Amino acid sequence: MEISKLFLLSDLLLLLLLATRPCPSLSERCNPNDKKVLLQIKKALNNPYHLASWDPNSDCCGWYCVECDRTTHRINSLTIFSGNISGQIPDAVGDLPFLEILVFRKLSNLTGRIPPAISKLKNLKVVDLSWTDLSGPVPAFFRELKNLQVLDLSFNKLSGPIPACLSTLPKLDTLHLDRNRLTGPIPDSFGKFAGIAPSLYLSHNQLSGKIPSSFRGFNPSSIDLSRNKLEGDLSVFFNAKKTTQIVDFSRNLFQFDLSRVEFPKSLTALDLSHNKITGGLPKMMTSLNLYFLNVSYNHLCGKIPAGGKLQSFADDAYFHNQCLCGAPLHRCK
Repeated sequence: MEISKLFLLSDLLLLLLLATRPCPSLSERCNPNDKKVLLQIKKALNNPYHLASWDPNSDCCGWYCVECDRTTHRINSLTIFSGNISGQIPDAVGDLPFLEILVFRKLSNLTGRIPPAISKLKNLKVVDLSWTDLSGPVPAFFRELKNLQVLDLSFNKLSGPIPACLSTLPKLDTLHLDRNRLTGPIPDSFGKFAGIAPSLYLSHNQLSGKIPSSFRGFNPSSIDLSRNKLEGDLSVFFNAKKTTQIVDFSRNLFQFDLSRVEFPKSLTALDLSHNKITGGLPKMMTSLNLYFLNVSYNHLCGKIPAGGKLQSFADDAYFHNQCLCGAPLHRCK
């Protein structure tokens, strides 16, 4: 009798244990196709420790570097950042059709070209393939991703010209192509993007030629064209009606008369250093609420206008000009 009670008690405990144990078929949120693709990506990257949580026996919505949509449970974000990962971006990334964010960042052993398979991901809003060892051209297929808001391909070894078709992206807000090996001119189409003018970062390349005249209507929040071989009249960019805040055109070959320029009132940072700019500083610069200014290493002349923020900067913001004078430099004779 006592033995039968023990068997009954053990059966009840087993039933209780089974009842409280999660059933894989019911608790699994991850779409099986998405899981299969992620495991293919892991294998293509040689099963790195960085992706150790990618266990086929667990729910992929809980995996490291992955996010699922709360409603559909489809993978909408793949963010592989700063791990010991080598190889190339797997073509399988193109088989995650609901992906909105794709990041391979700070992976110095990630090599090869940007795969065309990415062009299949029509829902992408953010593509960040920066701080890697990627090479080859900037792919023109990015023009097919009409929902793209941020494209960051900086700090790589990309070469060749900038595709003019990137200007057709209607929702682009930020474009980073800086710190590569890009050559040729800035496309004329960049002065007339399909949507709003995106913040534009093209610094530390080998770009050459003149600023397109279309830039007369280009009105980004920030623009950085520094450390290239660009030349000509930069004044085409400036306009009192614009709302641009941060500008860096330093270390190029620009040559124009600065005294004729009218800057936008919104300007807070201006770097024109290391060019061949002539003329003097326009009086209207005293009305700018600048927190950064550098016009050193040019051919500027005349007295620095007194007032505003101009005297708050150290002399190294002005020195090595032809005959610029006045505070914070020496007195004018």
